[in-house]
Amino acid sequence: MARFGFIHGKLDIKLLILYLLSRVAAPIDFATLTDLCLCDEGVDYFLYAEAAAELLDSGHLVQEAGHYAITDKGRRVCADGESSLSPVIRQRCDQRLTPLNAALKRRAQVRAGVEPLPGGAFQVRLDLEDDQGSLLSLSLLASTQEDGEQIARRFTDHPDRIYNGILGVLLSDGPQKGGVS
Repeated sequence: MARFGFIHGKLDIKLLILYLLSRVAAPIDFATLTDLCLCDEGVDYFLYAEAAAELLDSGHLVQEAGHYAITDKGRRVCADGESSLSPVIRQRCDQRLTPLNAALKRRAQVRAGVEPLPGGAFQVRLDLEDDQGSLLSLSLLASTQEDGEQIARRFTDHPDRIYNGILGVLLSDGPQKGGVS
């Protein structure tokens, strides 16, 4: 069966993988990489899986904790060969990477964790960063792990609301001394 598209073989697929991983904001899992690579009807899944495995074996990619990242060796090869990828494919890849990179960047800037403490309480650590550094670092005590996990989850779901709420309280005039509260 003839395949149509801009990708025509394993070498094109390897370049496509390297191109994508050289532009992604953080390591990604195989399913996400697969979704990104299936941007052209010329990509055969089995050739793609074979190409990814070969790039791992050759040291162009690394895999840690189920996430793939490009190595310096892979970056050099990509820089030398990416011009042989169709401009249409590069544009499709860049368009698909934009929302993914935004989500990966946000995930890296918002962190929350729950740790048990002696005595049965739990410490909840919340961190929010931007491109300039730390915006908020907060440590709270929770009486149960479930409460701590709920606090952490709500923080990661709405860090901007929590940050703005804290700033609103800290920067407001608040009730005047002697006034009614």
